[in-house]
Amino acid sequence: MVDLSGVTFMDSSGINAFIAAHRQVRDSQGWMRIAGAQESVLYVLRVVGDAFIPCHPTVEQALNT
Repeated sequence: MVDLSGVTFMDSSGINAFIAAHRQVRDSQGWMRIAGAQESVLYVLRVVGDAFIPCHPTVEQALNT
């Protein structure tokens, strides 16, 4: 689980890093979720990465999914 509540900007480099990490974790039978992304970051995640990595409003919700 990645808490992005303190992140105010993300570009394609950040998305690519998360997608690569997600693939590695998935290949090891693990999971990756994103929590607390601010609106500007969430927009980028949804456009590019949400199909790969589930996004949740809070850490608690991400952990309880």
